Amino acid sequence: MISTTLRRLCLAIVLGLSAWAAVADSGRIPKPIVKIERPGECVAPPEVIRRTHMDLLQHQRDKTVREGQRGAGGGKSVSLNGCIDCHASKTSGSVLGSNENFCQGCHAYVAVKLDCFECHQPKTGMIKSAGNAGAKQ
Repeated sequence: MISTTLRRLCLAIVLGLSAWAAVADSGRIPKPIVKIERPGECVAPPEVIRRTHMDLLQHQRDKTVREGQRGAGGGKSVSLNGCIDCHASKTSGSVLGSNENFCQGCHAYVAVKLDCFECHQPKTGMIKSAGNAGAKQ
């Protein structure tokens, strides 16, 4: 009697956990489809860029703004414009505007605020300035 009850209890637990796992898995947000519009050689492998791109960009920003160094100086330069040139959508020319666009798609997926473009232009060949937002370079 006890063994039958114990078996039924174990079976109920297993079935309950299986049903819970199926329901929990169905509610997952699908990973963004990252399409690199102009593939080429990036400054680092994708797994490094995914985790450290903000650090690389801030380091280059500091070198440019505080030390006046532009360009790579023999190494690879990390610039926001360089990223946008390769990753902007061919249709919109932007990395923003839709969760299918490169920056916005990944940042929406991981729920991280994307604040680069409060100052910078998200489109290729454009610059953003206080007096002339969206002017061609």
